[in-house]
Amino acid sequence: MNLAAICQILLLLVVANGAPVIAKSLLGRRFDDPVDGGLKWIDNRPLLGPTKTLRGVVVAVIACLIAALFLRLDPLVGAAAGVAAMAGDLFSSFLKRRLNIASSGRAVGLDQIPEALLPCLVLTSALNLSIVDIVVVTMTFWVGNVVLSPLLHHLGWRDAPH
Repeated sequence: MNLAAICQILLLLVVANGAPVIAKSLLGRRFDDPVDGGLKWIDNRPLLGPTKTLRGVVVAVIACLIAALFLRLDPLVGAAAGVAAMAGDLFSSFLKRRLNIASSGRAVGLDQIPEALLPCLVLTSALNLSIVDIVVVTMTFWVGNVVLSPLLHHLGWRDAPH
């Protein structure tokens, strides 16, 4: 196992996941245009939903780029992690809308796995990740998110307990 890379990517995932939440608390409704522009899919449900914002995506990518510098990684690796994490998050939202799960609705596994797995796959070569490393990162992010999100909600740092 590549413990250093596992820790680096987990930290980048925490940054990608947390930066949009922090931006929302600091900026309120400013710059919160939805990624999907309010479009609906052929099932007449929102493509992604109103909580997936351009601000969130941009802030996550920039925050990961900066975090990579502190982790002594190439900033492009950080940016790639942010882009991939947000792509995984948007993919989850798309699937949740198709399953008729409301925006910000809970879907254990679907809420966490794509957001962790996609960055691992994108960064496999750059971080020299093995299949075991990818599984460890994905499962750690999943369990950590399921355990910590209710606590962060209780503390008032998250809008929803998941």
